[in-house]
Amino acid sequence: MSDSVLVSTDAIRGAFSAAMSEMYRKEVPQYGTLMSLVAEINAGVLAADPALADSLERTGEIERLSDERHGAIRVGTAEELSTIARLFAVMGMEPVGYYDLAVAGIPVHSTAFRPVSDHALAQNPFRVFTSLLRLDLLEDAALRAEAAEILSRRRIFTEGALALIERFETAGGLTEAEADRFVGEALETFRWHSEATVDAATYERLSKAHRLVADVVSFKGPHINHLTPRTLDIEAVQRAMPARGIEPKAVIEGPPERACPILLRQTSFKALEEPILFTDGHGTRAGRHTARFGEIEQRGVALTPKGRALYDELLASVRGGAAVGAGGSGAQDYDAALRERFADFPDDAGTLRREGLAFFRYAPTPRGLEAAAAGRASGDPGALVDAGHATADPIVYEDFLPVSAAGIFQSNLGTDAQSNAGSRGNQGAFEAALGRGVLEETTLYAAAEAGSIRRLHRALDAARARAA
Repeated sequence: MSDSVLVSTDAIRGAFSAAMSEMYRKEVPQYGTLMSLVAEINAGVLAADPALADSLERTGEIERLSDERHGAIRVGTAEELSTIARLFAVMGMEPVGYYDLAVAGIPVHSTAFRPVSDHALAQNPFRVFTSLLRLDLLEDAALRAEAAEILSRRRIFTEGALALIERFETAGGLTEAEADRFVGEALETFRWHSEATVDAATYERLSKAHRLVADVVSFKGPHINHLTPRTLDIEAVQRAMPARGIEPKAVIEGPPERACPILLRQTSFKALEEPILFTDGHGTRAGRHTARFGEIEQRGVALTPKGRALYDELLASVRGGAAVGAGGSGAQDYDAALRERFADFPDDAGTLRREGLAFFRYAPTPRGLEAAAAGRASGDPGALVDAGHATADPIVYEDFLPVSAAGIFQSNLGTDAQSNAGSRGNQGAFEAALGRGVLEETTLYAAAEAGSIRRLHRALDAARARAA
């Protein structure tokens, strides 16, 4: 390849995702165990469900399944957030959605950087859930000022990474050699550092205010705190984890188990307690820190605004009357209540489609193309599907759920306890720090569905034209 040829952002994202996975596997060995377990279960599901395998093959998800990951990081300042957005842009990742985790008493708000086009998602759907610390939610003014001062001194990006980001922005891309260097330089931002940048007393004050504050403020950089593979059967993973020496959290976050999965379900293994070193006037001092864990997700169909309103209503009714304690008490009651209430949510793809509850991707069938050539295939997408002239495959939900994200964060902080606190979000402040607005996820799904309908009609029209 010529040294002047620019590589695609998809290729850079794929290389970075693979490098991140390899680094995390070395840092957290249980992640490798989890990857093997998920691969085994996915292979079993595909072998047992040919219809699912056919749908995943038709939509290109088979190819991306084994590479699919999402990670999570937490940054401390507006400058860090705006620069991380520039770094992710090199990989073709844009900020989608605004998530207020203050709803669960967690002092951050977040977005998800991810690819947005159908083509880019098919190449590699790497996502990074990125949270910005909200020091304004700390009650102790002196501690707020101290934390802000500590964060102002750190530099989480290497000089090489910053130079290559600027090169990307001015040249419109990176060459293969530059992309290789970029992956290595960018990886340093996400690496674990066991040496704290504060002394033990400061760490304790930060941790007492909130353990997540200590995690963000006390270290050199925003270490990746989990990487998440996608499974086709999260219940099977949850059941199998203990036999692999992995302790799962008490509840699977999100909707209950369904024949037709919707949105997102997540579980994780308990956060690791890891050794760290503090440095103060008396030398180094050993300590412990809980930061990183393993997570698994199962993704279902993206819901329309109508479907999401029904989901939110049902989930709120469950969480208002059933809670899971810090040690997992109440988990069975919560699960039973979740299943009971979600019986009101249709559980087959045809009903979801006909009632306008979920987004689908349409494509012509061979039978439909033959019918179009004979002048018989016509009507709206629903009629074409009912006639066997088109397929309707669920559009994968590529984003996150605020309540589920909060539940996973709480697991990371050593609790499965749920909170029904009111929201205290501030999207305007987040977007000001980011330096741009976040994309609205529903708009992206609607555009994907509309694009598939246009392609469906073009294919049928072309069949008619060839037969004329």
